[in-house]
Amino acid sequence: MTSALFGLNNLAPEGVGQNFRTTMRRFPATVTVITACATGDQRDHGMTVTAVTSVSMEPPSLLVCLNNRTFLHELLLCRPDFIVNVLTQDQIALSDAFSGKVSPEERFRNGEWQRHDNGVLYLPTAHAAIACRRVAAMPYGTHTVFIGQVVSADVSETTRPLLYENAQYCAASPAGLSA
Repeated sequence: MTSALFGLNNLAPEGVGQNFRTTMRRFPATVTVITACATGDQRDHGMTVTAVTSVSMEPPSLLVCLNNRTFLHELLLCRPDFIVNVLTQDQIALSDAFSGKVSPEERFRNGEWQRHDNGVLYLPTAHAAIACRRVAAMPYGTHTVFIGQVVSADVSETTRPLLYENAQYCAASPAGLSA
């Protein structure tokens, strides 16, 4: 499947790209670390990702958008299993480590990781850990949309997720109701 199937001609007027980038920076997103494992040698890899959302409840599934130039992108094309670790508000250092501030070889030294039944590392102290099996991959522009069918999902009732908006971390808290 190629991007041409989706009419990838750039129809946007000049300047819309930069306005869109600015708009998306102000679009709050949940901070996750997506983990996967290379075949055979158990070489673990993970990356901070905010482009994650649910797709369907039947079957339970979510999507992850990854830049085509990342190693995680290559792993998910080759290996179907991955885990979405939704970080808590006190896991900013983990997010930073997996966003490239720490070498891939050193990233898993941050946090206490455990191996899931599917062989992929997950973070038991995360706000949520969602194990998935890739069932589709759709390239579009500079990214690929991966759809993962959920095989297990666990969420903490005592933590809050870490958010990212306008190039800074944010805390999630209930909004007050106005009278």
